[in-house]
Amino acid sequence: MLWGIAGISVLGFLIALEIAARHYGLPGPISNQAQEVIFGPKSGPLLYAGMGLMMVVLTWRERFIAAGAAVAIDIVFFLVRWAADARMTFGNGALWVLLGCAVIAVTRRTGRERALLLKGVGLGLLLVAGRKTGDTWLLITSKALPTTLDRYVATADHALGNPSWLMGRAVEATGPVGAHILDFVYAQLAVAAVVVALYQLRNVAKERRFPGHYLVRTFLVIGLVGPAIYMIFPVVGPVFAFGTGAFGTGGEHWALANVWPHTVPPLHAPQPMPYDDLTPRNCMPSLHTAWAVTIFIHSRKGPRFLRIAGTFWLIATLTATLGFGYHYGVDLIAGVVFALTIETALRCLDRGWDRPAVALVAYGTVVFAALLTSYRYLPMEMATHPWVFGPLLVLAMASVVYGYAVSYTHL
Repeated sequence: MLWGIAGISVLGFLIALEIAARHYGLPGPISNQAQEVIFGPKSGPLLYAGMGLMMVVLTWRERFIAAGAAVAIDIVFFLVRWAADARMTFGNGALWVLLGCAVIAVTRRTGRERALLLKGVGLGLLLVAGRKTGDTWLLITSKALPTTLDRYVATADHALGNPSWLMGRAVEATGPVGAHILDFVYAQLAVAAVVVALYQLRNVAKERRFPGHYLVRTFLVIGLVGPAIYMIFPVVGPVFAFGTGAFGTGGEHWALANVWPHTVPPLHAPQPMPYDDLTPRNCMPSLHTAWAVTIFIHSRKGPRFLRIAGTFWLIATLTATLGFGYHYGVDLIAGVVFALTIETALRCLDRGWDRPAVALVAYGTVVFAALLTSYRYLPMEMATHPWVFGPLLVLAMASVVYGYAVSYTHL
């Protein structure tokens, strides 16, 4: 029943987003996904990760057949693209297997087995649809929001010592090797989440049921809720607002000045700044930070290798978000609070609400709202009194982290 309601809600959301995208003359998430049945996928690894999630409901024999079919289909597509001199990519095979398993579930399975296979297919497709939904959200923010609040956030970031400028110079000093490693970590965050999720779902095929709470749920909810905040707090990031970037293109002629990451901009009373209709307003909060935090949390109960990998991905993601100029320091603080609040709420939906859980969700929501309000209305005060507001920002985040850590064993 719950899965049915959730499925209808997600479908309705995707249709609404498709209509909104069409209003701006853009393809929506449904159109983009449908194209990848035939045309080259944007992210092959993500499609295979989605197929991997689906396969947790299959037996080992069925997994080998599914994987072999996906690879065989991709080889055929690869040869056709090679002959047509088209862009070489992969992932169609994984999508075909996902859709094929949905057909098998409807036509060849019954009862609980049908429901289990459909849940697996739905999980895999949701991961992929989440990426498409996020891409559409980002396009809509660039079309619907002609100005950004980067001046406010950059001013507030003085309270933390302008960490993006510091980390940008540090990453630049590592040269191309360090930049390539961080870029891979940043781009493949969803694949890292799938690795942790596969460990959490390793017993689904044997037990014939999904656990109550696992990483993918939090990952998807963050991706669905987070972009809505972009619409009320649009920010493009320091590399776009204050420079052309040390690692590629940035703000170009839309930037206020080409000063990132070597020169911190001087303090002035902030005002909204106009920006182009192509660059996403996707900084506040930092969803990459939120996702990395959830990966770290869910890897804690795994084997040692998984715990080390989760820690590495968190540190590397935080470094990349700042070091590439994609985020300000205050974005990361908001992202941590955002992630822990959603994670707590989803755990409580599974295990029941009690007074401490309600209090923690309410407190996290209040802290998150207070952070955004202070960035918008108190940036000059924060910048001129960094020894007051810097520790307050860190303490606000730490208090939510502490509250979650204390209640973690009970959640």
